Amino acid sequence: MTQSPIVFSDDQADAFDHVADILRGAGIDLDNQLLRPPRDMASSVMALMGKAGSGKTMLLAHLVNALSDAGVDIVSGDYESRRKKEKRTLAILAPTNKAASVLRNRGVPATTIHRILYTPVYDPEYERIAEWLAGETDRPEVEGLTPEALDRAHDFYQTAKSIPGALAAAGLRGSDFITGWKRRESPLDIGFIDEASMLDDRQFEDLQEIFPTLVLFGDPAQLAPVNQGGGMVFDKLQAGQKKTLSRVHRQTQDNPILDLAHALADPVITFHDFETLIQEKAARDDRVVWGQRVEVDLMARSPVLVWRNATRIRLIQAFRKVYDAPEDALLPGEPLICDGIELPLKHRKKRIDLEARGLIKGAQVVYLGPGRKPGFSRLHVIGAEDPQLSAASIVKIEKPDEEEPFIPFAARMGAAFLHGAAVTIHKAQGSQWDTVQVFAPDLYAASQMGRVEAGQPLWKRLAYVAITRAQDRLIWVVRNRLSKPTAPLDTDDLRVFANPELKLEIQDSPA
Repeated sequence: MTQSPIVFSDDQADAFDHVADILRGAGIDLDNQLLRPPRDMASSVMALMGKAGSGKTMLLAHLVNALSDAGVDIVSGDYESRRKKEKRTLAILAPTNKAASVLRNRGVPATTIHRILYTPVYDPEYERIAEWLAGETDRPEVEGLTPEALDRAHDFYQTAKSIPGALAAAGLRGSDFITGWKRRESPLDIGFIDEASMLDDRQFEDLQEIFPTLVLFGDPAQLAPVNQGGGMVFDKLQAGQKKTLSRVHRQTQDNPILDLAHALADPVITFHDFETLIQEKAARDDRVVWGQRVEVDLMARSPVLVWRNATRIRLIQAFRKVYDAPEDALLPGEPLICDGIELPLKHRKKRIDLEARGLIKGAQVVYLGPGRKPGFSRLHVIGAEDPQLSAASIVKIEKPDEEEPFIPFAARMGAAFLHGAAVTIHKAQGSQWDTVQVFAPDLYAASQMGRVEAGQPLWKRLAYVAITRAQDRLIWVVRNRLSKPTAPLDTDDLRVFANPELKLEIQDSPA
């Protein structure tokens, strides 16, 4: 990576210097690009906080560049060398696949927290190719691979520093290179955690066990995890461990979506005032839309954001109805949300395989079609680095006023899914979409209830999170109506493989 010239604001410069001081204490001198070998030392945690537009992601990216230029190795979901035990390392993590993909789209090599909890088991023969590409060994001779195939791998790696991509250019599949996964046995070094407002106490403890030096990047105005009683992990840190970015920077100027988000900080603004402001923005800027109905075409890839679970279920049922989806099957292109992995303890390895591939609770998935075996589904995991897989699936379709969901098909065990055409604002945290639809009647209901969370009216926190999920366009839907689709569901926008690499096979015999 190469640093580009940048001018910091005072608060960004102060935050950068604070992180640099922590890294210097851990043996990494960014000013002089000097590294000491890793050694046992007291753990260090700091939080870098700021609202949308304050420059958290830009500062994170600049710190990553500075660490890389100093010689720190980046540990990602790509390839992790076993040879450099004395090297200093950095991992950039996010709680969800979608949040990690947002960073990767901005040039930051991020992966998920789940992915870094596990380490791959490599095939020794093919690992020699990876070590050669990474500059650690001489060019190998590998049985079954021609010199021309190795040349293709080398040429690819010079263009894009991706070990899996280079191996694919040589004709190898991911399942040839990675034979399994295991829980990480040894700690890492430096950890940067984006969207840290989503962390719960258990995840925070796990990260502290893995990373002696931990920097949290997060937005205190977002919603706290549902099991945290309204608190965030930031709240437990001392004042000296926290830095706050308060200035809105040039890349956010003239952005009506962020203007709306920041307007919610006004303590006297009411829900009616806020909707009036949205109407005014919509009249002047097509990036904000005062919507009279939910646009169903968007729901397949960008779910409608709601507060109430009952609203979510009604919108999902309406979505399936307008596409004439049968009750006993899914249509290719229907969106799903992973609701967890339902496997007994004896199938722990299968669970690790799926989680390491991105199929974690809350993952957004698109159904591609049935698998080769009954109960299996071909899936595309949104935001995952290797998105295509086939897995034993338990699909649950919820219905209004019914406690138990309808299950159109299911394996006995496997990955469980709910429909994903609409999701709650809580579950949308960490994700971003080009266009976001917010179902305003739900937020009005929240405003009428008068609930307060961490000193802020709940409807304002909900609105802030929902609005800041939109990258380019916000549709504020004010009526309970649904448009008709302009075309059938399809998967043309996804990279579909005929033979997904991962097969999750569940047997009754002990593993």
